[in-house]
Amino acid sequence: MVGSVSEIVPLRTEALVTNASVAVDDLTATPNKVTTTVAMDFGRISLAQDLVLYLFGTPGQYRFWFMWDDLIRGAIGAVVLVDTRRLDDSFAAVDYFEARNLPFLVAVNEFDDSPNYPIEDIREALAVPAQVPITFTDARDRDRTKETLVQLTELALRRVVTKTG
Repeated sequence: MVGSVSEIVPLRTEALVTNASVAVDDLTATPNKVTTTVAMDFGRISLAQDLVLYLFGTPGQYRFWFMWDDLIRGAIGAVVLVDTRRLDDSFAAVDYFEARNLPFLVAVNEFDDSPNYPIEDIREALAVPAQVPITFTDARDRDRTKETLVQLTELALRRVVTKTG
């Protein structure tokens, strides 16, 4: 997602999936996956001349959560990128951002071989409250990723306006 939209060459920490991950990561739903993010991806996008977002893409696996608390410090919000082939992998991320009261939206990453579900079904499956936006995206597509980030920024700005009243 970061790589598709960054206006700078993104920092990527992709590594080959090896046998060492067999006991740790369940790749049943993604048998053709050959790389995975092992730390974070970093990029930047300017939504307007005076509005620049610094993007941090993190792995969703629990073993990488030690960095999440540092990365959300100063964040305006988060995108929980979900794959409907492994929706249960998203529960912990949703819980994490809810517990920290950080604005977030759920972005359903659309793949050709992924099952399609209505937003209401995804909301119910993830137990996401109505005020959390759910959108469909393709993290590989610059325009769709940018639109997702615009939606997140609008959500964060509405929250600031609501708090300051």
